Amino acid sequence: MRRFAALLTALLLAATPLRGQAQDYPTRPITLIVAFAPGGPSDTTGRLMAEAMGARLGQRILVENVSGAGSTIGSARVARAAPDGYTLLLNHLALPGGAALYADLPYDTATAFAPVGLINYGPLVLIGRRDLPPADAAAALAWMKAQGEKLNMGHSGIGSAVHLCSLMIQHRLGVPFNDIGYRGSAPALQDMLAGRVDMICDLSTTALAQVRGGQARAFAVTTRARLGTLPEVPTLSEAGFPGFELLLWNAIYAPAATPRPIVARLNAALRESLADPEMRRRLAEFGTEVFPEAEQTPEAAQARLQAEIVAIRDAVRAMGVPPQR
Repeated sequence: MRRFAALLTALLLAATPLRGQAQDYPTRPITLIVAFAPGGPSDTTGRLMAEAMGARLGQRILVENVSGAGSTIGSARVARAAPDGYTLLLNHLALPGGAALYADLPYDTATAFAPVGLINYGPLVLIGRRDLPPADAAAALAWMKAQGEKLNMGHSGIGSAVHLCSLMIQHRLGVPFNDIGYRGSAPALQDMLAGRVDMICDLSTTALAQVRGGQARAFAVTTRARLGTLPEVPTLSEAGFPGFELLLWNAIYAPAATPRPIVARLNAALRESLADPEMRRRLAEFGTEVFPEAEQTPEAAQARLQAEIVAIRDAVRAMGVPPQR
């Protein structure tokens, strides 16, 4: 009987710190690492979420851009951070993409993070300089194939969604491009507008403004159906790549081993933020959609992360792309 009482006391004492962490958390500002350069779509999403979640948590969430190497530099910083809920990561498809395209990451993508929840998703748009010769999507693909390595294709880092889009197009065309990597989609887009890059697969978030302003031309979108915001632009499936689809999605992560009560507290703030009509309106303004409520849980984010790791790794291997070292 004494042993049972001692064991029960030990279990209660062990559980007390977790309860205390959940009740007291957060007691100081939180840092949200956005693994991309300022000005891009994920940076915009991160800043909106930081403001909204911080208000609900009663503490400031400070956004810090830690970009480079297809988001792996920022991801590595969070992977090795203390699992106390005060250092978080915002990343997108580049997180599982990095697992497929980098050979020696300092973390195991499948186990290094505790997903907090999925936020939003959006398509990519194949855009190019406004002075490019192709008249339509089919002509653009034919021109890209003829250009081959003479085509300067910008992307936001190895493993990023923008890079994966370029790889998938190259694989379908059967020719390599001259891929030029940047520390985010914003600087890649700036160089395209300046004429130093020919094309980029950019998220509709930023592509829409450039296309509508006449600074760039949209040739195709990466969704299975045309976008309501660009109804005149065909899908890559329509243009000659049957079944082509690629979506970019954002999620928030904590380091692995972050106590579950803290993850639950963060997830509640995330879900409350995404339920706000004003937040949904602001995310929709730049061409993204909020994940359904049932997919905003840590479990759903974990399932998507694991599934994308496998799917992207299989696709990259099928393309014969060697991992970066």
